[in-house]
Amino acid sequence: HGRGARAAIWVGAGIFLSRISGLLRELVFAYYFGASAVADVWKVALRTPNVIQNLLGEGTLSASLIPVYAEFLEKGEEEKAGRFAGAALGLLTVVAFGLALAGILLAPVFIPVIYWEWDPWKQELTVRIVRILFPMTAVLVISAWALGILNSHRRFFISYVAPVAWNLALITAMVTTGSYLGWSVSGRETDMVVAMAWGALAGGVLQLMVQLPWVLPLLSHFRISLSRRVAGVRGAIRNFYPVVAARGVLNLSGWLDMILAHLLVAGAASMLVYAQTLYLLPISIFGMAVAASELPELSRRRGEIKSVLTPRVREALERLGFLLVPSALAYLALGDVFVAGLFQRGVFDSDTTMATSVILAAYALGLPASGSSRALSSAF
Repeated sequence: HGRGARAAIWVGAGIFLSRISGLLRELVFAYYFGASAVADVWKVALRTPNVIQNLLGEGTLSASLIPVYAEFLEKGEEEKAGRFAGAALGLLTVVAFGLALAGILLAPVFIPVIYWEWDPWKQELTVRIVRILFPMTAVLVISAWALGILNSHRRFFISYVAPVAWNLALITAMVTTGSYLGWSVSGRETDMVVAMAWGALAGGVLQLMVQLPWVLPLLSHFRISLSRRVAGVRGAIRNFYPVVAARGVLNLSGWLDMILAHLLVAGAASMLVYAQTLYLLPISIFGMAVAASELPELSRRRGEIKSVLTPRVREALERLGFLLVPSALAYLALGDVFVAGLFQRGVFDSDTTMATSVILAAYALGLPASGSSRALSSAF
């Protein structure tokens, strides 16, 4: 239990820094764009290719890769672990970049179909941004593979703090184009979001590069391959399906949110995302910290169901309840204070604050359940 608590602290610290940088990114974005039509385009464009990242990325990949890789390490089978890591990387690279290429080619077809109510200029801008962001999500999937390797070796902090690089790249793109070049006051917001897309792609590469110096020394007997016959690959794929099904439901509901929001007033999609940013903060810091730190330990000792698994899961859920229930109550009672204090500046006005706080209150009702499901998913 002591090791699990220490690991949770390191994961929590990494995620905390990552989420604070993400919150800072949203504050800068709110200052320049508020809840405008261009803001909606960016939020929708960012969500669309994220399907690849969510289906193949951090949570999914960890739940399928770590149990197999960590078990090899626990048994001292270093060669099998290295070969498995290489096969996982090879297969992931092909699938992720294959899906990204399909997204780039099909974006002009499916964006106008999904967001049919938007003006042609908004559809064209969305397509342009989405085509830049698809390769970014493929790179972030490879970054999630690196996270899985690091976590299996109990190296938690660097893998969870790496997204700070992505957030800083976006903040740099916004401040450079918006203030230094003056595009925000000269009506060039559309050029700003395209520059942000290129910044996001560069940030994805940076996020991976931050982890590589820590990952490479851990890999022995490593060789990239596409073989499904490598020991452990079939087991990882078997683990993959139930997690993808769960993540798939989340992805579909997230897409449905955006499709419904695009039918409403300009700014509706943006306000949803602002509220989600605050809603996800306690889940990320508390829920993901507990779930991510427990996964390698549970994987190493998954044969001891009654003596290890059950008590650890129970303890994890108690810890989460202690942290998430007060967070939900705080959002219900003081949501407008949080939103105003953080976002209400620049073009983000008081009307946007009120609408966003109501959305946040609705999200808060599901906070304890959503956070607890992360721990249960990892245990499963």
